[in-house]
Amino acid sequence: MKGFRFTQYIPTQDPEKNTFENLLNIFLQLVTMTGGDVAEALSWLTNLDKRYNMTNPNYGIGDFIEDLKTKGYLTEENQKGEFKITGKAEQTIRKSALEEIFGKLKRGKSGQHKTTHSGMGEERGTDRRAYEFGDNLDQIALTDSLRNAQANHGFSGDYLLTEDDLEVVENEFRSQTSTVLMIDISHSMILYGEDRITPAKKVAMALAELIKTRYPKDTLDIIVFGNDAWQIEIKDLPYLQVGPYHTNTVAGLELAMDLLRRRKNPNKQIFMITDGKPTCLKVGIKYYKNAFGIDSKILAETLKLAAQCRKLKIPVTTFMIASDPYLKEFVKEFTKVNNGNAYYSSLKGLGDLIFEDYRRNRTKRF
Repeated sequence: MKGFRFTQYIPTQDPEKNTFENLLNIFLQLVTMTGGDVAEALSWLTNLDKRYNMTNPNYGIGDFIEDLKTKGYLTEENQKGEFKITGKAEQTIRKSALEEIFGKLKRGKSGQHKTTHSGMGEERGTDRRAYEFGDNLDQIALTDSLRNAQANHGFSGDYLLTEDDLEVVENEFRSQTSTVLMIDISHSMILYGEDRITPAKKVAMALAELIKTRYPKDTLDIIVFGNDAWQIEIKDLPYLQVGPYHTNTVAGLELAMDLLRRRKNPNKQIFMITDGKPTCLKVGIKYYKNAFGIDSKILAETLKLAAQCRKLKIPVTTFMIASDPYLKEFVKEFTKVNNGNAYYSSLKGLGDLIFEDYRRNRTKRF
């Protein structure tokens, strides 16, 4: 009698390989936390090794550093001779963030987002309609069209198929979405013993990697805002650090709107990650600052931009990683004026909320 006999499979272990992979994961986390400072990250890693014995007599931190250089994660080819992470390491950090935050996602078809609208698209739907001039031949529903011809002209004489008999399969319209992610880098993002900037960076890297791999026709622009606002590249995210800044939300929104004006598709949105109220405004070449409570002058300018975004059909989704009651009042008023969304999130749940809102917004037209 034929059959199968199952036994427990124990894969062969490569201690050095496992040690490298474990250390690599920790090292990339540390690089993110240190803002890309490789020397500091390696120093932390060495101290962790002393405390938790992560290496062994056959494979130490020195071996790990050499492997990082050999495998293309580190380079010393710069003017100062310092260790720098490479593009490969930056991509690995983004992929690691994606797996950590959106680990349950399955990769789907690239490039578009389903909507309830029909139109010119790449995926065949189930709806049928009459042929119109300009429709592609591969859209014609052959069986349905032949059946119409038989019903309209009968079987006698020559077989007749006219344009009026043709039916086409309606393609599903898939939209493109342009997103601007605003990250608060004011000093409060590291105050009170809580590191808020590292989770924000991880979410940004995960979102960037998700869009690049799953929705490559979408656009993602990332800006940071403190006293001023400026755009950064995706590759710069691991190096992002908090500065001695106030929170100029107005500057961030103005730059976000300017970037979205250049995008030609109709679906546009702004995600804003912050832990505080706006406390800064640039008037001419000077800065108007007030960190004590909610300043009415700063608030008025911020709400004015929220209304402009609403007029331009650009919803702003605010992810507030703080829970002070007066901050909630500000976010509530800002969201009402913009007709957007707001979430009061812990750092742990930030990634899930951003993904859910991103996915939901991509299934509708703004």
